[in-house]
Amino acid sequence: MPWRLPMHSLWPRLKAEWLLVLFALLAIALALFDPRPLTDYQRWLQLPTLAGLTGLLIAIQGIRDSGMVQHAAAVVVARAHSVRSLGLLLVAATALLSMVLTNDVSLFLIVPLTLAIGAMSNLPILRMVVLEPLAVNAGSTLSPIGNPQNLLLWQHSGLPLLRFALAMLPTSAIMLAMLVVFTWCWLPRERITLSPEGIDGNVHSHRLGVGSMLALVAMVLLMEYGHAALGAIVLLAFFALLARQSLMRIDWLLLLTFAAIFLGLGHFADLSQVRHALDHFDFNRPLTLYLAGIFASQVISNVPATVLLLDRAPDAVALAIAVNVGGFGVAIGSLANLIALRLAGQPRGMRLLHLVSIPFLLICAPLVYLVSCFL
Repeated sequence: MPWRLPMHSLWPRLKAEWLLVLFALLAIALALFDPRPLTDYQRWLQLPTLAGLTGLLIAIQGIRDSGMVQHAAAVVVARAHSVRSLGLLLVAATALLSMVLTNDVSLFLIVPLTLAIGAMSNLPILRMVVLEPLAVNAGSTLSPIGNPQNLLLWQHSGLPLLRFALAMLPTSAIMLAMLVVFTWCWLPRERITLSPEGIDGNVHSHRLGVGSMLALVAMVLLMEYGHAALGAIVLLAFFALLARQSLMRIDWLLLLTFAAIFLGLGHFADLSQVRHALDHFDFNRPLTLYLAGIFASQVISNVPATVLLLDRAPDAVALAIAVNVGGFGVAIGSLANLIALRLAGQPRGMRLLHLVSIPFLLICAPLVYLVSCFL
């Protein structure tokens, strides 16, 4: 029958977007099971975050289309001696950027650069796409502004910036040390070899590149001061007039996926049944709070887990340690994992991330807790 053809052609697309479908169905099911006022849905949707992601996607797409990423990749590769040293450099840059530009912004910068380098060399892209979200989780843990959960808990704690960072230092140091050792062991020692057909060091449009770089800086500043929506609207208008092709190449389904995740997980965390279940736990016990933060992060991601446990946690720093450790493990533990996988678009990326990140959590979690007990 004629109506079967569209469904047949739609199936591969739905299969590829299984995360979007899954959380859209969860959001719809919860809306039917537990109807809420419109204001709740607006709160769960996290419109400022979605606006910020929109602005970042637009600016980064402009930078990629200008050829600046490819040019930077050619410069980096020309100075690299081995696959291992290049991988360590990218991991270190990702971690450092996440401390000052937040975890998602650093991934929007580093993952396209990694893809460009991989296109012109023998750098193992899939392994790097797994290492880089681990790097932003480890690096952003140190900074009060490195990720949304730290920003929220830093403000909630009332601690000075330096004191909060010092409290998070042992946790971040353990994560980074584990990451460096693992990167050193996992990446091959072989020399960098170039693929001439993949090398394109020319900047195709300086105007688009410079404009997009300025747009990226402006977007980060507007996000910092709470004007993400304004920045996204201005960038949409700017690119619609001057770089419409870049807008057409943006992964808009990524934004829909995050909207579905925010709605589904936000509603789930706000269910009365979930909140009543938490009443049975004594969060004054450090181990209980630590395990709860990690487990909740594995189920609803670490930012919703922070919101869920914030008013129950007697120690904001202890909760920050738990939810940052919980960023490892399953992919949903940190939205940075999903951003990296989606930007890279590598087959089997999710599978390999779990093969690395879950053991990483199982080793990191007890180490961090033991160190915290002695400090």
